[in-house]
Amino acid sequence: MAFVEPVTLEKNGVTLTPLTLAHEDGLRRAAADGELWNIRVTSVPEPENTRKYIEDALAMREAGNRFAFAVTETATGKVLGSSSFHDILPAVRRVEIGYTWYAKSVQRSHVNSTCKLLMMTHAFEVLGCHVVGWRTDNFNFASQAAIERLGARKDGVLRGHALRRDGTIRDTVMYSMRSGEWPEARAQLQYLLDRPRP
Repeated sequence: MAFVEPVTLEKNGVTLTPLTLAHEDGLRRAAADGELWNIRVTSVPEPENTRKYIEDALAMREAGNRFAFAVTETATGKVLGSSSFHDILPAVRRVEIGYTWYAKSVQRSHVNSTCKLLMMTHAFEVLGCHVVGWRTDNFNFASQAAIERLGARKDGVLRGHALRRDGTIRDTVMYSMRSGEWPEARAQLQYLLDRPRP
């Protein structure tokens, strides 16, 4: 039995459903909304690599170290992006949340906060995780700010840690949240979702 079992999560008109090859066309369209594959600090697949992106995610699910979701609009089923639990460590009850990206048209909307609320709730309250982590490129300042808004704490920087798509070597900024910090973070995230948007 896998630590992260298939599950569908839904709230605020956003649904996270296990990623499958059936999402290929929708993911390709979502990535094309803003040509996101041109951003050097993200893992968004180029149009011709969308199927391989999904196949790789499914292989990692089979191996037990990543569980990828398609992020969809509940009312229409339109694919808005993707996010994953990854670096899954059942023995210490830890997961990371990453491989996250959204179509440009839904960035800076309620979508990311809703997805994070769903995934963090599932991690802490269903899986019983002690720690949820995040990692991001040292030059992805928008991602760092978004992670910090969740209430995560910066653990440090792994220097010379991974390759970017352009072949340069990145430093990775690591964040985490412990289960005892979750209730306050959940309340703050819900507050941010409930407040009127300009």
